[in-house]
Amino acid sequence: MRRVVRGDELGDAYRRRIAAVLVDGFADDFAYLSPDPEKLVDLFEHMILLERFYAVDLDGEPAAVASLTTRDEQCFAPRWREFQRHLGTVRGLLAYLFVRSQFLGTYDGSRKGLAEIGFVATATAHQRQGLGTELLTHLLDLPQYGEYVVEDIKDTNAAALSLFTTLGFTEYTRRSERFAEYVTMKLVQD
Repeated sequence: MRRVVRGDELGDAYRRRIAAVLVDGFADDFAYLSPDPEKLVDLFEHMILLERFYAVDLDGEPAAVASLTTRDEQCFAPRWREFQRHLGTVRGLLAYLFVRSQFLGTYDGSRKGLAEIGFVATATAHQRQGLGTELLTHLLDLPQYGEYVVEDIKDTNAAALSLFTTLGFTEYTRRSERFAEYVTMKLVQD
């Protein structure tokens, strides 16, 4: 059975599984925190705010995930002690500061009716099965939002850019960082 469900409806037992899908989907991006995927799952598990994540539940396992936030909402609540416990004092502090600076905060144009979609990931074992499209279509059908934004898609991530373009998103802004260009895409529904 396949269904899209909010993380808190799945329950706390799914927190680690959602973290595993995130780590799997963003393995290259998170490798600077630790090259060990299990350590990363341990680290991300504590931070996830389940009510801000949606998952494609495939026979009892989350196969694809995405966060959805509005205004001043966050999808993570990192705790310094957990970073220290999993990564050590120095590496933990650096990772904690990085996560706070890069993953917390809201979209500058945040306002009522606008939702920010983030951390869209499909587990490697379930890619190319339409799960990302199904998940995003579900989010776009939520009646309380008429506008959506997705920030910081690497311009080299052709699959993500293609998926969002297919769903009607258009490039809104682009910014250059030291080693990459990042695209922000927007969708305004009628």
